[in-house]
Amino acid sequence: MIWNSFSEFVHMGGYGLYVWGSYGVTLLLMTLEPWAAARRRRQALEAVRAAAEPLP
Repeated sequence: MIWNSFSEFVHMGGYGLYVWGSYGVTLLLMTLEPWAAARRRRQALEAVRAAAEPLP
């Protein structure tokens, strides 16, 4: 497709909301996933350390 202006590019022939919304959701999820994975890893390591502690 060829757009005559930046506004036409952003509007995407009436589908801009869906296109840019999809990009936004994807970016959000791709940002949150590494954070969530690191958090789960940290929690798992803490659980292993707590289970490995000797009983008093």
